[in-house]
Amino acid sequence: VQLQASGGGLVQAGGSLRLSCVVSGLAFDKFPMAWFRQAPGQEREFVAAVRRRGFETDYADSVKGRFTISRDNTKNTVYLQMNDLKPEDTAVYYCAAREFYSSVWKHWGQGTQVTVSS
Repeated sequence: VQLQASGGGLVQAGGSLRLSCVVSGLAFDKFPMAWFRQAPGQEREFVAAVRRRGFETDYADSVKGRFTISRDNTKNTVYLQMNDLKPEDTAVYYCAAREFYSSVWKHWGQGTQVTVSS
């Protein structure tokens, strides 16, 4: 199983980025997907999740209204559109997958760095 995240970079506050995570080695449309992030010196935290068909989503309060998670099951890809970025969004962003019957995020990508300058 591989989860390949990309799309990170350096952006000014108020800017936008779109992260992508391409998944291989599992039946993508059967796995809920999520994005997490980890800032230096902090624990990894939940950002957003999307159910298998893409119709149900969940967001951390800190990103509601600014970030949008989506998926394309024909491309085995999950996205995170990030708008109105803030310096506190600076972190390494990870995509993750779990079995639909489990609460444990079992599969993780390698992470992509997002840096927001003020």
